[in-house]
Amino acid sequence: MQTQNRILDDLAKVASSAMGAAAGMRGEVEARIREQFERIISQMDVVPREEFDVMKAVAVKAREESEDLAEKVTALEARLAKLEGATKTTPKSTTAKKAAPKKFD
Repeated sequence: MQTQNRILDDLAKVASSAMGAAAGMRGEVEARIREQFERIISQMDVVPREEFDVMKAVAVKAREESEDLAEKVTALEARLAKLEGATKTTPKSTTAKKAAPKKFD
């Protein structure tokens, strides 16, 4: 019985060592893959998330300002059309014709 326990103990040690080695290999493989991804991403023209968020906020603000300006232009055009319409419907006062410029020879 003593030998069977010894064999089981040895098998348990081998299995434990194998599991430890596998865990170590797993960590090393993950580190190598992470390094490869970081190298590939650094070579790509990728914008960091913070810069993207800032530019998105700038674009939203620019769009809002553009919409506000478009509304103001529309209101001003309507106002101008109203004023032009008012001046066309009112009778013109006596207008003096301009004399033709004299030609000098």
